[in-house]
Amino acid sequence: MNKKKPLVGLALGAGGARGLAHLGVIEILEKENIPIDIITGTSMGSLIGGIYACGTPVKYIIQLSRELNWDNVTDITFPRKGLIKGDKLLSFLEIITQNKDFEDLQIPFAAIACDIEKGEHIVLNTGSVAKAIRASTSIPGIYVPFQHQDRYLVDGGVLDRVPISTLRMMGADIIIAVDIGVKAVNNNVKNLFDILLNTFDIMQQEFEKIKEHDADIIIKPDLENITKFELDKADLCVKAGRDVAKQMLDKIKNTLSRRGLYV
Repeated sequence: MNKKKPLVGLALGAGGARGLAHLGVIEILEKENIPIDIITGTSMGSLIGGIYACGTPVKYIIQLSRELNWDNVTDITFPRKGLIKGDKLLSFLEIITQNKDFEDLQIPFAAIACDIEKGEHIVLNTGSVAKAIRASTSIPGIYVPFQHQDRYLVDGGVLDRVPISTLRMMGADIIIAVDIGVKAVNNNVKNLFDILLNTFDIMQQEFEKIKEHDADIIIKPDLENITKFELDKADLCVKAGRDVAKQMLDKIKNTLSRRGLYV
């Protein structure tokens, strides 16, 4: 009797511009023929994971990351629920996801968001991929929350910075998690953006002290000197992802081999 092939899941964590390291990890996994059967992503992890699940080759996403700047995705608004309206970001996402719905994806994918009014963990895996990413990347206080089915959704990193549990729920047997980490908070505050981002990072640091990651493989790129807003350091982030993925290859292959997968 044939056994069911184990499914490999990839959890891509939050981290702003630092999350571009996910691209380097995916590039190495592809090169080494390591299967990616399911993807979950939070915040920047949802953006990278969602675009990749749409079938966009990783080399094109890397090229796009080199050209991306905040002017592409920023539309300042009167600060009622956020400083950035988010319409410009959504338009950008609709273009790069080719307006695909989750049902159209080549790889099953889910984005994680947080209901800011109820404090609930929200898994987005139906309808528009672009809208799901927009919700998952809505940093509280900076981007206006995304309204979805009478909910106001913000960055999933508030509750679930590395979305491992959702991969289990979606049927992954082997989980590779990419944890971008939280940069040490030592930034001088010059404006409201700095205050909000430092507050968010401090909360995440405290949360990580008590949270354990339940993954078979945890990949942690070295991004100590890069902040979440430094999109101009895309190549450094991608290289950090490549470097750590190469270091972890033996462990990844051994884990997959023990579970009946050979690469």
